[in-house]
Amino acid sequence: MPAPKRDSIDDFFAQLEPHQRAHLEELRRISLDYPVEEALRWNQPGYMRGSEQMWMLQAYAKHCSLRFVPDFFEAYADEVKAAGYEAGAGFLKILYAQEVPEQLCRRLIEARLAGA
Repeated sequence: MPAPKRDSIDDFFAQLEPHQRAHLEELRRISLDYPVEEALRWNQPGYMRGSEQMWMLQAYAKHCSLRFVPDFFEAYADEVKAAGYEAGAGFLKILYAQEVPEQLCRRLIEARLAGA
């Protein structure tokens, strides 16, 4: 079943299921600590520097993701896996049963912003 259409960032967060809320709000809090603009992109929160999307958040039934472009993220996949999280083509997958790995998320975001 496709995700419901969101009209805005606030609407995205308002439509989260209770089991999703804490993780996505934590990822949002972390994201907004950086010099980026929040925008609705493909029905998900995207974090922009100018016209370039730096990363986005994704909400699914059993997990959420911090998604980057695959070319950037590829260099960090082994680090993500060593920390006990799944890594896919451009994303850190966080099960709702896991804690949000704040320091790992910050490391990835800071590397992305630095142009790594």
